[in-house]
Parts: sequence; structure tokens; C-alpha cells
Amino acid sequence: MTRPNPGVVVLTGGIGGAKLVLGLSRLPGAPRLTAVVNTGDDFEHLGLPICPDLDTLMYTLADEVNPQTGWGRRDETWTFMDTIGQLGGDTWFRIGDRDLATHIRRAQLLAEGQTLTAATQTLCTRLGVRERLLPMTDTPAPTRVITDQGSLAFQHYFVRDRAEPVVRALEYGGAQDTAPTAAILAALGEPGLAAIIIAPSNPYLSIDPILAVPGLRAALRKAPAPVVAVTPIVAGAAIKGPTAKIMRELGIEPSAEAVAAHYGGLIDGFIVDEQDRNMVCAIEKLDLPVRICDTIMLSVNDKIRLAGETLAFAASLSPKRTETTGAQ
Repeated sequence: MTRPNPGVVVLTGGIGGAKLVLGLSRLPGAPRLTAVVNTGDDFEHLGLPICPDLDTLMYTLADEVNPQTGWGRRDETWTFMDTIGQLGGDTWFRIGDRDLATHIRRAQLLAEGQTLTAATQTLCTRLGVRERLLPMTDTPAPTRVITDQGSLAFQHYFVRDRAEPVVRALEYGGAQDTAPTAAILAALGEPGLAAIIIAPSNPYLSIDPILAVPGLRAALRKAPAPVVAVTPIVAGAAIKGPTAKIMRELGIEPSAEAVAAHYGGLIDGFIVDEQDRNMVCAIEKLDLPVRICDTIMLSVNDKIRLAGETLAFAASLSPKRTETTGAQ
């Protein structure tokens, strides 16, 4: 009897995490992949449920993502948005014609009584995505950004205001009446699980909303596999997005060391970029094994290479997480 490939769970946001998930999916003998995806960015717009990170993962794995932006669908047209603008509707959040069909179909599935988890599976199946994408929760858990211009819904801060307001604090909807889904708990508790990976997504906007879901941290600590995080910061800068800006505004020096400390108590190993070799000793003082490699993913081969190195590193580790909560 052929043994199934080992399972791997990835905690991820959108563009940066999708690159690593794609690399994992393209490995020879690829593992059975489950991505636990941030939904703190989700919101209702023009009467439709929008799930930006879930859709970025789905389009990336379906080879449908726009290669220029890393989000949205390739070969997009914009007749819908042009017409909405003509009619006086909001156009600050751009929805392409092909992308619009996804949001309408999701709305139909949810109206029929499907959970967000089930609706996501339906959409993935239709697009030929074999990997399992799990929203971090089936109930709304919106992230709010507390700024010098007041409390902002995430997409208002990130897209409408172009992440320009100064961040004072972050509030995660997952800290309220949400819970990990049964599918997530089963994936994290699977016997023989090979690795749990925290993708190089924004720790504060993409990963912390997942970790804020009550019970998720406890499930991670009980999981049988080692947890490895990949740095989203290289040489003091973010590869993508406002991570470094947000860290500075929260009074945190942007560095791989700061990210490793942020995940303290939840991870068993940390991957730093070769440009940050000087930080290895400081990270090891956090009682964390470190792997140095090139973490910048420009090509598909880069993504596959980093995915392979991440799994190899995880295979060398044993879970030894503590009961400390780490930074919030």
C-alpha cells in the first residue's frame, strides 16, 4: 500500500505567503498542504463578501493570479468598475470583471447556507486547486487599525488610505466570539504531521489575526509537528507591504530578530535571510535554532527552493514549545 505524503500546515496571509505555499505545492513528492488563511482582511463591499487573502491563495495555486500584482486574476478587464464609477459608486477597491464572478458565487454559496470553509472548498474545486485552503474562522473576525486618524477598518487603512496613516495599535476580531474550525483543529492535530510553517507574511496584519482566534495558540502548542517561521524582514526592510513601517510606528525596530521574538513560545525554529547572518547569535539567544538561506522569492524556482529548505529545516527539529504566549 502506498503511504500518503506527509501533511504540512501553513499559517499565511496573501501575496508573500502564497509564494511559499506555491513552492511547497511544486516540490517533488509535494506534501499534503493545508493553508490556514487570514480572514481579518475580509469585508463586505458593494454588497459582496470579499476575502482578499483566500482569493490570492486560490488564484495563485490555480495559476490564475495576476503576475504583475500578485493579487487579482490574470487577463482581467474592468468594465464593471468603470460602470460603477459612472453610476457614482465606490471605486477605491478595484474589483475586476473575472474577480467579480468569484465574489458573486461566494455570496450565493453563503446565502445557500454553506460556511465560509465549505464555500472556499467549492470555489477551489471549480478552479482545480487540490490544496486545502481553510479560513481561520467561519465567523467574521475583522481587523481594525488604530491610527493617528482614528480607528479604521482594515481595507480602508490598507487600500483606500494606502497604509499612510500612522499605526498606534491593532485590534483583532478573532479575540471575540470566534473559534478555530473543526477542520483546522484536525489538520493541526493530525498524527504524522511533518511541519507547521508560519509564512513570511506580515506578522501583525496577517499572522496575528489568526493567532488571535481563541484556541488557536493552544492547538499550535499541542500539535505533533515542529513549527517553523520564515522571516518577512530582510536587512531591515519588508519584501512586500508595510510590515517595516508598522513595526517602526509600534516602536519596534524592523528586524528578523524582532520577528523571531514576536513569535516567542510558539515556534521551534526560525529562518533568516543570508543578508541577516549578523542576527543569528541574537536569535539563538532566544533558544531558537536558526537556518540561514536566501528567502527572497522572485521566480518559481526560488519558491520551490525555499519551500524545500523550510521542510528540511523542520525535519531536523523537535517540538519544544513553551506555554508563554509570545507577543500579541
